[in-house]
Amino acid sequence: MRAPRLTRRSLFKTAAAGAAVATAVGVLSGCTHTADEETSDPVVVDADSAESVLDTFEAADIAPAVEASWTLPVGNVLHPAEGSWVPVTTAGSSATPMVKGSALSLVSGALSEVVSAPVGPGANTVILDVRCSDRAYAWVELDLTTRAWKLYAASFSGGELDSDVSTLWEGDANYDPAPLAVSGDTVIWQVQPSASGSRTGESSHCYVWHTGDDQAQAVVESPGRFATTPTVSGDNVVLTPRVRADEGVYYGVTAYSVSDDLATRVDQLVMPQSVRPFRASRVGDRFLVSVEASYSTGGLLGQMGTYMGTSDGGFFRLNREPSEGGCGKGDVFVIKSNASYFVIDLAKRQYATLASADRSVDYGEYPARAGECDLFATFATVKDADTGYPASVSVRTFRL
Repeated sequence: MRAPRLTRRSLFKTAAAGAAVATAVGVLSGCTHTADEETSDPVVVDADSAESVLDTFEAADIAPAVEASWTLPVGNVLHPAEGSWVPVTTAGSSATPMVKGSALSLVSGALSEVVSAPVGPGANTVILDVRCSDRAYAWVELDLTTRAWKLYAASFSGGELDSDVSTLWEGDANYDPAPLAVSGDTVIWQVQPSASGSRTGESSHCYVWHTGDDQAQAVVESPGRFATTPTVSGDNVVLTPRVRADEGVYYGVTAYSVSDDLATRVDQLVMPQSVRPFRASRVGDRFLVSVEASYSTGGLLGQMGTYMGTSDGGFFRLNREPSEGGCGKGDVFVIKSNASYFVIDLAKRQYATLASADRSVDYGEYPARAGECDLFATFATVKDADTGYPASVSVRTFRL
């Protein structure tokens, strides 16, 4: 059947043809947090009001040691997760399927094949993105020809799906494939108009669904595109909707409680006008926000770098171009630089660098954690010492 047209007020609700493959999920009407909700004031502070970590902190030997390491075949890409299982996109051994959905155990190092082939029909359908917790697994499939996409999910245990697959959403080329996150039994995703499509004037929405339910819930409306993907951090998820739309372009970095389906807004940091955050998460009571460009206005938060803090308590700044989102526990933050990671202890006022895996700088090393965590995980494509070609993927974990 044809994918339903998604508009600002119409929500996906359909009985999919071939329901034996995947059961369609409906969406309850209404939205918990709407575009006219009252928001915090924008935070504009002097450019010299935050401490620069590299200028005022002491360089010290505080980098954690490697706790465990594993070697995977080339073509495995890890994605951020909260638990002992990390979602992985795995290159197929042939053109069909091009990509498989996998999961890596950070306890044993075992790599499990979870979705061996796309649910959707056709040789042009590929698995685009995967996310998981220890209890749920979700993935996006994309038709490379039409750019139509679908979001699927199922409960997950021990490295495999343990329930029927549910179809959570479907969209066409006018909508971006859904950015998503998974926490516990909850799948969180955003539906937003493509920047190059015909629906650019529509609002974006965030939805939540629990494994086993036949209904999802619309929870956050943004009058425009969200600035960042949803990021789970402990008991919260951080979203960056457009706010104060009648006053200009403002993004509200907002922490919502996962336990009540994002009904509770825990904290909010409204960026200066026109300043778009690059990545946003939360560690403890502090926001962790990066900005990838320097703006002519906006004060401190309008300058390139990564910021740790709150609107009330002030900020610390890492004056480096951001590459990926950061993570941490308590007062300790881990933030990626180009060739290494910075490990920053705000309480001790110290920092150290965590070197990338040997022979990995050309292809990059990336975190498989975001937000709050006590076990940091990272992966890198490593070159063969003799040929210089990619030879394996190195996964390492560090206890914070």
